[in-house]
Amino acid sequence: MNLQDFNSTRADELRPLLAACCDVPGWVDTILADRPYAELAALTKVADEAARALTNDEVARALAAHPRIGDRAQGGSTEAAWSRKEQSGVGDDPVAREALAAGNREYEQRFNRVFLICATGLSATEMLTALRHRLTNDDTTEAVVVHEELRKIALLRLAKAIT
Repeated sequence: MNLQDFNSTRADELRPLLAACCDVPGWVDTILADRPYAELAALTKVADEAARALTNDEVARALAAHPRIGDRAQGGSTEAAWSRKEQSGVGDDPVAREALAAGNREYEQRFNRVFLICATGLSATEMLTALRHRLTNDDTTEAVVVHEELRKIALLRLAKAIT
């Protein structure tokens, strides 16, 4: 979809696409409310500011839409396809997959949420290194990191959606 199509498409038709970028209704509403956009940079700026303003509850809601790192998202949805591509660096190495699964379990026990990382362009080793490092964070620091990772994912997905 190009920017002109984005600007002219009915809001109810765009909601699923935007929710696949970041499943937070307020984020979606903010982006839709500022249409039309003269250029992609303006859209990206609004999306970025809206992502930075997400509350902890909104971040938690968005996390619920993300599969664990190393799990292959199932289904034919846009979000599932994006997730599979973003996590392509995990590969099919069973040792790496098991290490990530173990790290995910430890992370979820420690922070009571799914481990989220902007995985685009990262190898399984890089993801695992980041996971292990982030396990040393305190709760407040990790909440900030998760929010930033979610923001990066949302903006990358929006860029994929609007070409």
